[in-house]
Amino acid sequence: MVARVALRLPGSNLDCSVWLRGATRMQSNEIDAAASPLARFGAELRRSRRAMRWSQTELGLRMGYSNAMVSYVERAKKSVTSNFAVRADEVFETGGTFYELWCRYSKASLLEGFPEFADAEARCRRLREFALTIVTGLFQVAEYAEALAFAAVQRGAITQSAAEQRVEFLATRQRVLDRKTPPRIHAVLDESCLARLIGGPAVMVKQLDHIAELAARPNVTIQVAPFGLGENLPFTMPVTLLDLSDGSVVGYAESHARGHLERTREAVSTWEREYDQLVVEALPKAASLALIHKARKELVP
Repeated sequence: MVARVALRLPGSNLDCSVWLRGATRMQSNEIDAAASPLARFGAELRRSRRAMRWSQTELGLRMGYSNAMVSYVERAKKSVTSNFAVRADEVFETGGTFYELWCRYSKASLLEGFPEFADAEARCRRLREFALTIVTGLFQVAEYAEALAFAAVQRGAITQSAAEQRVEFLATRQRVLDRKTPPRIHAVLDESCLARLIGGPAVMVKQLDHIAELAARPNVTIQVAPFGLGENLPFTMPVTLLDLSDGSVVGYAESHARGHLERTREAVSTWEREYDQLVVEALPKAASLALIHKARKELVP
């Protein structure tokens, strides 16, 4: 695309024509960068590189990646990992700009409603959660999370890239467990979380050991809701309650298609009452830990 721009020089009656190539294309690229988190990341990487007068090869050498990888990322042709984003921040000394862009990009592949929940989760003072069928995300070891994500790829539910992004983003979420002042966490795991084999026996042994290790932390309480509860189980889906620093409480639940962050006081109060009942009905801490160890023992020949 060629655009003609007419300029009049000061003190002159002469028209000087300047022909600009690619004007429309440049504008289009800017729109694409704004519309796509991955394209936005690539555009910022390209802008920063050019500001330093580096070639793609030179940037790749500084970051520890190939020039082809840099090219793919700048053109939004390849997914970005958190390690790539961190290295970009280190090389350009941008103080977390690229990591923040990566977080936005990763969230774009998540279930509708989940990014808003993840933001609240990162800021919460207390977290209460009921996990059904699978271990709650905050407690998942990497191999367990990968088994779930890549099984979804095999079913055709998500792409390989989306699976990788979900696993990376989960690792980011789990940093809340190691904050200087971590939230108080009370998790009730349905017994099905212990019984359902995810990733094979070796992965499940590692997962159950991790749950037991977390239960030993002073800010973490874990209970198991046994199968014997039957119809007295108050929830039929996973539910999370978050106490925020402003004193408010929000709830989060998911269907197969989307997640929903519940803020209305009436609905959240109902969830809190049902959660309190669940805590009473679930096994005590010691008995819950014994059931976790029993499930682990059954997996080891």
